[in-house]
Amino acid sequence: MRRATTAGALLLLATIAACRTAAPPAPPPATPAAAAPHVYPTVGGVERLDPALDALVAPDAKVEKLAEGFAWAEGPVWTTDGGGALLFSDVPNNVIHRWKDGEGLTDFLRPGGYTGARPRVGNLGPNGLTYDGAGHLIICQHGDRRIARLEADRTFRTVAGSFEGRRFNSPNDVVVRSNGDVYFTDPPYGFEGDEKLSVREIPYSGVYRRKTDGTVELLTKELKFPNGIAFSPDEKHLYVSNSDPDRAIWMIYDVTADGGIANGRLFFDATSLVKAGKKGLPDGLKIDAHGDLFAGGPGGVLVFTPAAKLLGTIVTGEPTANCAFGDDGSVLYMTAHDKLCRIRLKTTAAARDR
Repeated sequence: MRRATTAGALLLLATIAACRTAAPPAPPPATPAAAAPHVYPTVGGVERLDPALDALVAPDAKVEKLAEGFAWAEGPVWTTDGGGALLFSDVPNNVIHRWKDGEGLTDFLRPGGYTGARPRVGNLGPNGLTYDGAGHLIICQHGDRRIARLEADRTFRTVAGSFEGRRFNSPNDVVVRSNGDVYFTDPPYGFEGDEKLSVREIPYSGVYRRKTDGTVELLTKELKFPNGIAFSPDEKHLYVSNSDPDRAIWMIYDVTADGGIANGRLFFDATSLVKAGKKGLPDGLKIDAHGDLFAGGPGGVLVFTPAAKLLGTIVTGEPTANCAFGDDGSVLYMTAHDKLCRIRLKTTAAARDR
């Protein structure tokens, strides 16, 4: 009995010793800490003229500066390729840039607006950008004087290059209707100096429609410098800006059943803002899901209701050429002279711009 007890005690002591010398269980692997979001410097601010702006732009919203150093930034458009990124033009430098949060700035397409071999002066590069219903990038090419489509092999296909046998001036901004028709403006900004007289073939600045059958129709030539162009969410109205310092206006047109325009009338006159020294002219614009306009113009990006009430201005501190909705449709990207900026909104893009 004593031997059994002694043996049992020795076994117990051995077991305890083994437990004391065994390595402790390994801790679970640590979860990698999420990378802190990049903090961008802020510029400008929001000038509020009406409390209704708070429903579109939060009172604490900040204008972030994402990149800078461009000659003249223009034509922003959001692409979902690669997880989402912004494309935009640098017109004098003949390039389309790509900007993505976390990756920064890269060249997307160079050359983007002038592909000829002969050296020439003027603003040669790409300007307004958009996508058609098939996902092709549509480019206003100042230097090549056409609306072009970027093909999968990175070559260009002409969408519209002339009207009644005469080459366009320098297509500036473009929008594609849901039926595939392409609407665009054609001021002479791509020319420089005497070139306006020596090579210009169309003596006026027009707004055009390129139909799906390939024919090109002049919609109006009443504006001296037609620039930005956009549809209302239901495509029943077409807005066109006029970047004329003596008549700095936005026009609104009814879209007829056959796709033409009629009943052109003044939407908003900002000439007094230009005369007061506000930087910029009526330029590119985008429209949210409720029909509110976000329009580059004197002072920054002006925000209007569909009834043409000016609610306020997103101030960038620079002449602001254009803007585009991005990310989930609630972020407004702005090309402001030499800078790319953004601001988060409480509203969202119309379905056509998502």
